[in-house]
Amino acid sequence: MDDYSLRVLDAVLDTYQPLLPAIELYGAKAVGKTETARRRAASTLRLDLTANRERLGADPALLRSLPGPLLVDEWPRVPESWDLVRRAVDDGAPPGRFLLTGSATVPKGVSVHSGAGRIIRMRMRPMTLAERGVGHPTVSVKEVLTGQDSVGGHTDVRLADYTHEIVASGFPGIRTEPDMIRRMLLDSYLDDLVQREFPEQGYPVRKPAVLRAWLAAYAAATASTASYSAILDASTPGETDKPAKTTTMAYRDALSQLWMLDLLEPWRPTGTRLQSLGQAPKHFLADPALACRLLNVSEHQLLQGDQGSRETTLGDATLLGALFEHLSVLCVRVYAQASDASVFHMRTHRGEHEVDMILQTEDGKILPVEVKLSQSVTDKDVRHILWLKKNLGESYLPGVVITTGEYAYRRTDGIAVVPLALLGP
Repeated sequence: MDDYSLRVLDAVLDTYQPLLPAIELYGAKAVGKTETARRRAASTLRLDLTANRERLGADPALLRSLPGPLLVDEWPRVPESWDLVRRAVDDGAPPGRFLLTGSATVPKGVSVHSGAGRIIRMRMRPMTLAERGVGHPTVSVKEVLTGQDSVGGHTDVRLADYTHEIVASGFPGIRTEPDMIRRMLLDSYLDDLVQREFPEQGYPVRKPAVLRAWLAAYAAATASTASYSAILDASTPGETDKPAKTTTMAYRDALSQLWMLDLLEPWRPTGTRLQSLGQAPKHFLADPALACRLLNVSEHQLLQGDQGSRETTLGDATLLGALFEHLSVLCVRVYAQASDASVFHMRTHRGEHEVDMILQTEDGKILPVEVKLSQSVTDKDVRHILWLKKNLGESYLPGVVITTGEYAYRRTDGIAVVPLALLGP
């Protein structure tokens, strides 16, 4: 039985695959890249299999002879395959000829051509609430970005449901398992990351416990702009013999290469009166469920307000608040990608004003988005959006506040209040 759930990226691929000779889907392991690409391919070359790596090594022309569309799965296992595809594109490969997937960049010390202008790269993230079938979206990010007034709807999704989705994860092969099995699979995912994936990327881990402690501290910094020195201090409280800075930089590099970090970069506007904006990114892992496992916090503990092992100095929000923001950012990023919009965050240097997300369209329109772990929205909750409105002029689009409430509506100031379960692409 085919139980595949359509992804938001499927609609994007429907548009671009017939027009482009080569597309790469990249992202963290287990987000569903292979399954999405496989359904669009006539043939598949799995480079995680030794026999296929040997076949390609013996016959590089294999990529041109297999029926298309051809899926080159886990291409970083054979970095030369990227250049073979690039050359095929240069030689006139037809539109829709190649799909590539990768759960990592090439290992340290290996270089390949950038593929710029030949291979178009698209990030695939864990499943959004809309993709999971949680709620029925009535508010489209695309329509909000184009100024269409279509904000309305009602949902029965409540805080307990959102909390369950945070711990359940957006990994298709994990999220539907029973609670105990799901926890084991997520723990195994993290163990595999430390014990196998780091070394394969050229970063041998001599002290796995130190890396796990750093990962837990990073999880504690979810949705914050904590400095990496603060994260290191939180991972080694009271210890004077801390890992060297080069060690923690290697952690960051390896996690980035494995698409395990999904930093939300600061907004750097041009052509506005805004100045003195912070330059630090917001910290997010690939999926909020991984943060829960690293912090050893359960669904029940989150609902009871238990911080787990989170260091409160790393963020101002409660742990559940930070993780709800993580889930919201994950969803919004996927929906925005389908509309060719970029997502950032904004914070002034002194912290007087901050907005959780800034969506910027190709034509320079700006949509501010706040996230509130609350069913209702007050004037205080929208003060930063209204401040931004004064500074943006005509580029401002009426902002959005994402909530855990029942109803989507527009306030009298034009700001939309939207429960996360009602938001879709």
